[in-house]
Amino acid sequence: MAKTVNQRFEALRGTHVWRSIFRSGIGSSTLKRALAIQQNVFLHLFYTKVRTRMLGFSATWYLGALTFGTFLLLVATGIPLMLYYHPSVPQAYADTKDLQFVVSSGLFLRNLHRWSAHAMVFLVFAHMFKVFYRGAYRTPREFNWVIGVILLLITLLLSYTGYLLPWDQLAYWAITVGSNIASAVPLFGNKIHFLLLGGNAVNANALLRFYVLHCMILPLTAIFFLAIHFWRIRKDGGLYTHSSEPAVLRTQAANAVGNPGIPTRAATPKEAQ
Repeated sequence: MAKTVNQRFEALRGTHVWRSIFRSGIGSSTLKRALAIQQNVFLHLFYTKVRTRMLGFSATWYLGALTFGTFLLLVATGIPLMLYYHPSVPQAYADTKDLQFVVSSGLFLRNLHRWSAHAMVFLVFAHMFKVFYRGAYRTPREFNWVIGVILLLITLLLSYTGYLLPWDQLAYWAITVGSNIASAVPLFGNKIHFLLLGGNAVNANALLRFYVLHCMILPLTAIFFLAIHFWRIRKDGGLYTHSSEPAVLRTQAANAVGNPGIPTRAATPKEAQ
């Protein structure tokens, strides 16, 4: 009897080639579904199980997700902007004006990129304030807090390097003031100033350097640290809540009556004293 499509597909799944690519296979069991998440190159950064409390909404939630969303929006708008821009002194300002008056939807694209950058800076600071206020930087999350600080600095550098690209009076003097502030750093100020501008003044070298930093080096660095940041969130037990921290759980177990490891009932106020 001729095999059905499902039977042929199941036979294909049982081959050595298929099993070498897709190790876990598929199934309805909890183990199979968990393995399908863990062994997928795109899904392994996410959770195999999610606590119910993590799906609830609160006023200060989603700040990290919103920050990541603005970063994706900046990438999506920045790539088309690169197609209409030349990082050269005679042409940079003319390309900016063409985006504003000539290119179809160019003004919308540029403004969306600019306001997304402003929103990302605001959301990163709000996210850091929330993490600090709730004490989510403490053990075992110290390393991820340092990664967050690095991402904050990268965000500020992305905003700063993109400021020069329109090559207008506002951009020129803003970078001039910023580079002069950097030159005031003790011992290494002049070297930082020269490294930042590629010379001693804001000129074509500075524009090209800022363009490469803004469009290549800093975004790739941000993606690298974002991957580490998301990975550590998962490895550190998920999003922070005080009630789920190990020290709190140990205290609750110690205050319970019966076996401290497997409490049978909660202690009464009199028994807890």
